[in-house]
Amino acid sequence: MPEAIASPSAATGWRADLSRTLRLYRAFRVEQTDPDRFYTTLAEDSVGQVGTYADPRGATVLDVGGGLGYFADAFRAAGATYYLIDSDPTELSRRKLPGTVQGSGMALPIGDGKVDICFSSNVLEHVHDPWLMADELIRVTRPGGTIFLSYTGWWGPHGGHETAPWHLLGGDYAARRYERRQGRPPKNRYGVSLFRITVAEGLRWARDRADVELVEAFPRYHPRWAYGVLAVPGVREVATWNLVLVLRRR
Repeated sequence: MPEAIASPSAATGWRADLSRTLRLYRAFRVEQTDPDRFYTTLAEDSVGQVGTYADPRGATVLDVGGGLGYFADAFRAAGATYYLIDSDPTELSRRKLPGTVQGSGMALPIGDGKVDICFSSNVLEHVHDPWLMADELIRVTRPGGTIFLSYTGWWGPHGGHETAPWHLLGGDYAARRYERRQGRPPKNRYGVSLFRITVAEGLRWARDRADVELVEAFPRYHPRWAYGVLAVPGVREVATWNLVLVLRRR
């Protein structure tokens, strides 16, 4: 089944154009030095992107893994009732937000079909059983609801996170090199809090699920005219960088 291409809603004002890609790129460059700017830019962009598939106004949104709270601000500003589940108590404690719960994405403490929009940004590569977590996102979403799931593919330029691009020579090697150069281990420890995950795995998982419709799959940060890289096996592992899967619960 080819990836569906959905038309962005004019009502959101969000567009997958080159100016938006360049704005995100400038924000990415200051992730370490100005995290407020980076995460605020990404959160506002993400809510606009989600809004092209599901209206957040009045919707119940569950964010799995967004512990710093920037997505909370953006979704609530868009009119959503927002809840957050994150497994990291350190991140949750940095901003004591209402509606937050500590819990595992692989065993969400939520009943079946309870949320309108289930959102997870760049978390799957950090869990040892990513497709169990993805299954959980579907389970807690109501029929007709939307799942917006994104993750960073291992073979892309940022697949090793702060150890990139040396992760392409092996995750253990990249971690050792980082510690030798920086004098401390990387935050994202390969085999502990960072794992290999491919674009092909995500596409296969989404297509094999009978309880969801794959609305669209695309490279998250690319302008729309570059979405075609996802159609080329091999190339998509390197060029997609970050895969988005938009699903609708049957």
